[in-house]
Amino acid sequence: MAETSDNPTPSDNNLELLYSVPVELSVQLGACMMPMKKVLELTPGSVVQLDKKADQPADLYVNDKLIAQGEIVVVDNAFGIKITKLT
Repeated sequence: MAETSDNPTPSDNNLELLYSVPVELSVQLGACMMPMKKVLELTPGSVVQLDKKADQPADLYVNDKLIAQGEIVVVDNAFGIKITKLT
């Protein structure tokens, strides 16, 4: 006779523990390399050219791990990201 129970399995309980763990989400529009001398010369209004074109997707990271890509959008006068691909 199979035993049934309304109690969650241990794996369900373990997953629930993770729901409240804070993680850092960050979005990278692009990157570049420049000598420290140029970094020190940056001033307000300086433009830094990145390695991605404007129509390429931005990368979404969780704790420095790439998890998705998407399009930058404006939501209630703030920037957001619309997920287009999970990696």
